[in-house]
Amino acid sequence: MLTKALCDIESVSGNEHAIADAVEDALRALPHLQVERDGQTVLARTALCRAERVVLAGHLDTVPVNDNFPSRLDGDRLVGLGTCDMKGGCAVALRMATIPEPNRDLTFFFYECEEVEAERNGLQRLATTHPEWFAADFAVLLEPTSATVEGGCQGTLRVDVVAHGARAHSARSWMGDNAIHKAADILQRLNEYVAREPEVDGLTYHEGMNAVGIRGGVAGNVVPDEVRVSVNHRFAPDRTEAEAEAFVREFFAGYDVEVDDLAPGARPGLDRPAAAAFVQAIGREPRPKLGWTDVARFAGLGVPAVNYGPGDPMLAHRQDEFVETAELVECDDRMRAWLLS
Repeated sequence: MLTKALCDIESVSGNEHAIADAVEDALRALPHLQVERDGQTVLARTALCRAERVVLAGHLDTVPVNDNFPSRLDGDRLVGLGTCDMKGGCAVALRMATIPEPNRDLTFFFYECEEVEAERNGLQRLATTHPEWFAADFAVLLEPTSATVEGGCQGTLRVDVVAHGARAHSARSWMGDNAIHKAADILQRLNEYVAREPEVDGLTYHEGMNAVGIRGGVAGNVVPDEVRVSVNHRFAPDRTEAEAEAFVREFFAGYDVEVDDLAPGARPGLDRPAAAAFVQAIGREPRPKLGWTDVARFAGLGVPAVNYGPGDPMLAHRQDEFVETAELVECDDRMRAWLLS
C-alpha cells in the first residue's frame, strides 16, 4: 500500500529529506512530468497545453512521534503517525501523478514543514521565491476532510485586549485601580458576541470569537495595574485581514488591542468551472472549512482552493490517528474520474 510506505518513512518536521527523496524518485520516473526540487519540497507538473491547470498539494511532514510509528494495518484501517494528517492525501496525489493524459494540466506540490512555524513552511517559501509555479485555475489541498469537499478556509486573528489600572498595596486597594476587575467587561462583551454566518460562494461560514487566555497579577499583596485577555477571532473569507482587525478593535472600543497573529481566509471559488466540476465529480455536498489551512496561500495568489482528502480531521495529531482504507479508495476513484472524464 502506497500510503503505508509513505507513513513508514519518518518525516517529523525538519526531517523530510528521506521522504522527499522517495517522492522525487517516484515523480522523476514518470516521463510526462517536469520535476523540480527546492529544499525538501518537490514540485512536478504536466505541460499538455490544456485549457485549465489545477494544483494538487500536500505536506510531507508530521508532528513528533508518539509511540505510533511505524504504521500498522488494523482491519480496514491504517493506524499510525501521519496516516490521517496527511500522508493518505499525499498518496492519493502521487497516484494522480501517474495519469499520463489528464484532462487538465496538473501541478503537484509535496512540501515541508507545514506543522511548525510559518516561516519554515515550504509552500510559503515557494510562494515568495517562485510565485509563477502557482499559476493555476484551481487548487486542491489534500488535507483530511473525510472525503468531503471543504471549501476555502476561515481567517484567524489573535489579539491581546489590554486593560490598565494603577498599582497599590492590597491592604489599601482603594488607592489603586484593579485592572483584573476590568476583565469582567471584556469577558461580558465576549459572552454577548453574536457570530456572523455569512454565505460565501454558496457555503455558510460560522465565525467565532473566544477568550483563549488571560494574564495579569503582580504579587499576592499588590493591586495589579494590567490585565491581558488573549482573544482569537475566526472570520469568514468574505472579510479581509484589515476588515477583521477593524471589527475587533471596534468590538473592544475603550481598550488597547495588540495584534499577536493574523492570517487571511480563502474563498472557495466554487463558481469557477474547475471547482464546480470537481464538486460534481466528488458527488457530496460541499461544506465550509471551519479552520485555517494552506489553501489561504493559494487564495493570496488569486487561485481559488478547496480541501479534500481521506481521513477524519478530528483525528489529526492524535496518537491513535488512522485512515480508513475505504476513504483512500474513494478519494482515488473520485479524483481519477474527475481527471479522466
